[in-house]
Amino acid sequence: MVNGTSWSALESPIGELILTGNAGALTGLYVGRLPGSDAPPTDDGRDDRVFDSVRAQLTEYFAGERTSFDVPLDLRGTEFQRTVWDALLRVPFGHTTTYGEIARRISKPAAVRAVGAANGRNPVSIIVPCHRVVGSNGSLVGYGWGVERKAFLLEHERLVAGATLL
Repeated sequence: MVNGTSWSALESPIGELILTGNAGALTGLYVGRLPGSDAPPTDDGRDDRVFDSVRAQLTEYFAGERTSFDVPLDLRGTEFQRTVWDALLRVPFGHTTTYGEIARRISKPAAVRAVGAANGRNPVSIIVPCHRVVGSNGSLVGYGWGVERKAFLLEHERLVAGATLL
């Protein structure tokens, strides 16, 4: 087990995804490793069946067949972080927004840096689409799993949605 939760792994175009969950809800989605670790978890606690639905939805997402997710989430963070993550869930597939716009949406226009920090602590990447947040000039600033992966995800969504990004 990983910190008392079960986990699974899924190969994707951006690398191996590590899924963690507890009591039927997804608590984490990471690329290749857990935060603070240089390696994936051991086989202890691995239970792919618990994650059948999220694995299927992620596979459909990468195949261009899904633009939204229906996954129970258990997002643990401060009230401010959860507010930011909720705002991220409302950024449409195939579009981007800025840290400043998220700060305005949550009625904290001066909290741009705090929004960036909360975005960076998002435990469920892709499903809570932190990759859709860009710099005020449209640049691909910051992504915990690498700017090249962020660029891939944005291009994938742009092609699937036929949307024009900011």
